[in-house]
Amino acid sequence: MKNKHTFTIQKLGILILSLGLMTSCNSKKKAEKDNKTTDTEHHQNKSIKGATYGDDVRFMKYYIELIELTDANHQSKVAVTAALQGRVMTSSAFGDEGRSYGWINRELFESKEIQEHINVYGGEERFWLGPEGGQYSIFFKKGAEFTLEDWYTPKLIDLEPFDVKNVSATSATFTKKASLKNYSGFQFDMEIEREVAILSKDDIQTDLGLQTLSENLKTVAYQTTNTLTNIGKKEWKKDSGLLSIWLLGMFNHSPNTTIVIPYVQGDDAELGKVVNDTYFGKVPSDRLVVKENAIFFKGDGEYRSKIGLSPMRAKNIAGSYDSANGILTIVKYNKPKNVTDYVNSMWEIQEEPFSGDVINAYNDGAPEPGAKPLGPFYELETSSPALALKPGESGTHIQTTYHIEGNETTLNPMVKELFGVTINEIKTAFK
Repeated sequence: MKNKHTFTIQKLGILILSLGLMTSCNSKKKAEKDNKTTDTEHHQNKSIKGATYGDDVRFMKYYIELIELTDANHQSKVAVTAALQGRVMTSSAFGDEGRSYGWINRELFESKEIQEHINVYGGEERFWLGPEGGQYSIFFKKGAEFTLEDWYTPKLIDLEPFDVKNVSATSATFTKKASLKNYSGFQFDMEIEREVAILSKDDIQTDLGLQTLSENLKTVAYQTTNTLTNIGKKEWKKDSGLLSIWLLGMFNHSPNTTIVIPYVQGDDAELGKVVNDTYFGKVPSDRLVVKENAIFFKGDGEYRSKIGLSPMRAKNIAGSYDSANGILTIVKYNKPKNVTDYVNSMWEIQEEPFSGDVINAYNDGAPEPGAKPLGPFYELETSSPALALKPGESGTHIQTTYHIEGNETTLNPMVKELFGVTINEIKTAFK
């Protein structure tokens, strides 16, 4: 990637010439006031472990152009880039000095190297397409083995930029026309449109269905509307493979982060198993716990593992809680009723290619002893149904990501209402 300096930093220098005692005293008082402000800002930065939003944005601007969305108070901020498919790179609930919620792979940016299989730049919501594995995969060429050596992320969703359609203070829309062939040789001719819009605090309260939202909470949220249109001459059918819209968010891991996913309760014989925990081998019981109301999965970046929920078990919400920093992350999406066909991303020739998962969570870690992890980070993911589209038809997947920071007492009623568990249950899930 080429270095790009997208903004000019303006520096204002103020020279005060003191001609008398009064002016000198005023200058001294002003200097003391400025020093106090600087100390406060330093304390705020020092209290945040890891990069602030401002830190990450300044870093990324050397490598890619960013579009920054903000609310009316300029406290909620979202950084988006067309260079990486309209990707949400990071966000903040407290302006430039706030915590940076997205995981950013600084090492890869700095190297300026293009990787062969995937370029993991990070970002807290990226646009992908599925399926990843199987006879209708778009990550494996026809006849390839389902191994890491033969797995390639399509350039469309890895390195290619999207076009900017329009931008305002609170939203940005991106488009892209492209073609992809799947493992079975079918070509999809498509147009993608992706809108990213920041939400106000009132919007957050309404969308989450909350009676109140305390002013003591720091909040940021954004909604993405992702539309895929068949612009080709052929109908997209099951017997030649279908696509799904797949949204994945990379977030900063910590030893105190637990992923929480409520699920539809019921008999396994009717609804199927609660969770698919065999993507990269079975997840150990000290990392995945299924309780009465929710699934608990570690987001510590220490063990490579992935889980998924089928459309019969998934609700329209997933999230995580960092107990050390009081960070509640929520992901909601538009789950259609009575739809069960989702693409299957397992790395094998599949007997049931449309029995895939709708919600996934991934915890990064070393793929084998002694190897380097991708991040580490953790991910929350949602998918649209398999899209059987005639020429000219479209399918849309909407996802909203919320970050809410506050103390446990203030957050607990919200967690209980949205996830059906208490913060204490999250904190003690693995004890």
